Amino acid sequence: MKITASAVSLTVADPEASASFLADHFGFEQLMAADGFASLGREDAGVSVVFLRTGLASLPADQRDEHAAGLILAFVVDDLEGELARLEREGVTITMPLTPEPWGERAFQVRDPNRVIVQLVDWNGEVAPEYR
Repeated sequence: MKITASAVSLTVADPEASASFLADHFGFEQLMAADGFASLGREDAGVSVVFLRTGLASLPADQRDEHAAGLILAFVVDDLEGELARLEREGVTITMPLTPEPWGERAFQVRDPNRVIVQLVDWNGEVAPEYR
């Protein structure tokens, strides 16, 4: 098997709102769109993000009404504090403050209009001895 591209598909009530949020605040570009569907990408992201409207008949019946709950859309960035400051200036509500973990990860979270969690991460924190 050779993988030529990767995508994550999230089912939400309003795909256009989630697509706009990623475009406006995270620099994604809309690659394709139709009624109830939006596909976004960034050349440096390594993955496309697809939003599908809940209830779409093209989805299998057991998936149609599932919301993207419990998922975290995480992006590793090179300037975590800078991104946090930028998002705050843009009026984005930070739903989890910048949090260091003992294994060296640092992250903060926001939520899009459909409550999809977007987490920005770096690995520049102190690593506790038990994680070395």
